[in-house]
Amino acid sequence: MPETAPTTSFDLDAYLKRIGWEGERRADLATLRGVHTAHALTVPFENLDPVRGVAPSLDPADLTVKLVHGRRGGYCYEHNTLFAGVLEALGFRVTRLAARVVVGTDRFESRPRTHMALLVEVPGEQRPHLADVGFGAAGALLEPVPLVAGTEFHGAGRRHRLLHAPHDGPLEMWVLEAYGTTGTGGTDGWEAQYTFTVEPFGQPDFEVTNWYVATHPRSPFSRRPYAQRLTAGGRHLLLDGRRIIETRADGAVTERELTDEREARRLLDEEFGIDVPDGVRLLV
Repeated sequence: MPETAPTTSFDLDAYLKRIGWEGERRADLATLRGVHTAHALTVPFENLDPVRGVAPSLDPADLTVKLVHGRRGGYCYEHNTLFAGVLEALGFRVTRLAARVVVGTDRFESRPRTHMALLVEVPGEQRPHLADVGFGAAGALLEPVPLVAGTEFHGAGRRHRLLHAPHDGPLEMWVLEAYGTTGTGGTDGWEAQYTFTVEPFGQPDFEVTNWYVATHPRSPFSRRPYAQRLTAGGRHLLLDGRRIIETRADGAVTERELTDEREARRLLDEEFGIDVPDGVRLLV
């Protein structure tokens, strides 16, 4: 696997304080799992900058201001760009991947590569691990999983597996699947989340897709507010700017409609840990 250059330095102490990590700071599997889960359960997923017409900055300093020092979250490019820098600062080797989100479709090639994920080399481990703290869906990883096909992994109460899918390219196509109610059809079972190959993508690649996803008028991220906060017992979801959906670990789902802008902002503050920026109207 090619080595990637570390990102610009940032305040690692502040980041680890933000996610509540007090464990070891070394490049081993326990640390990778620990900081991955801590990040996923602390920093929310949200698209409020694209909704107000702003393409989020992927500069490490700006990400530190927003996701570390501010009460904000972001989407995949922000989360995983920041997390890649954290892992490199801890001594891991990281390859940035471009993936196709395929939730809800059987035609994998019909979706563009608009998701960012990470492949992490762990010293002493035979296989690299797929890490992803920026997937805004119910099937998101809470822990990284080794790049092994056909094995079921249980991490932080969730079930995932990686499979190979046939395709025409020269590299193997991997598919991440999640088990359980993933929010698309309301049924239990294995469901594909995204597909990827392991060639590295660089920062310029993600700058282009970040701008496209944030600004294209038909992009779901530029049209309606969306936020997700994962918990050990489930998740909170703001959908279409006005529906709050709570899913527990046992699969029970409650939903309520928001009708008041102030109430929507209060819920994002108290339940998601998000300060809504100026220029965003949640009830669209």
